[in-house]
Amino acid sequence: MTNVLGILFVPAVLFMVIVAPLWLIFHYVTVWKTQRNAGRADPSAVNTMWDTARRLEDRVAALEKLLDAEAPGWRSKAL
Repeated sequence: MTNVLGILFVPAVLFMVIVAPLWLIFHYVTVWKTQRNAGRADPSAVNTMWDTARRLEDRVAALEKLLDAEAPGWRSKAL
């Protein structure tokens, strides 16, 4: 029993002293890099989203216009 613990003790200490700190450092460096890049907005993506939002607003306005013509009291019924 003590021989098994002696055999496992050295690798466990080496893991805790060398591997675990490096693992943590590399993990958090990767997390920090992804967070730093995630904060920056791509201008073309922002423009695409802006155009999509504008087109969706136009569609909603057109649907509201159709509903106003077809069912004049739909706004009060929806609430």
